[in-house]
Amino acid sequence: MYSTALILHSVIRWLVLVSLMVAAFAGYQGWKKKKTFGKADNLLRIVTLSVTHTQLALGVILYLTSPITGYFVKNFKEAVHIRDMRFFGMEHVTMMVIAVVLISIGSAKIKKKKEDEVKVKAMAVWFTIALVIIFLSIPWPFSPFTSRPWVRY
Repeated sequence: MYSTALILHSVIRWLVLVSLMVAAFAGYQGWKKKKTFGKADNLLRIVTLSVTHTQLALGVILYLTSPITGYFVKNFKEAVHIRDMRFFGMEHVTMMVIAVVLISIGSAKIKKKKEDEVKVKAMAVWFTIALVIIFLSIPWPFSPFTSRPWVRY
């Protein structure tokens, strides 16, 4: 189960990033050009939210089954001083949950509002903030925090 979840989590991150970038861009375009918030925008909001929540569910499975986070939880006093352990045991999960909460709040605000300008602005702002947090919290091969390959398999 761990290996499958790890591969899926690695692949789905690309869907999360692409959907967030497209949604944020659509939000900024709508905001800048004073466009209406149409069915395509709403579908993009729903897809982004769904993909992100799927990624969160996989992340929770990984957190509960990973040997790294298992070690972190059992040996917190020691592990908190080990960069990789702290990153996956505390930093990555915290920042990703914050990003998912921001996407969820932004999505709810978009759904509740009636004015198109408010909807596109909310999609642009909330999704961009979440995108930045996610981008900084992914263990990219070039990350100064900790690194992993582009795709796990």
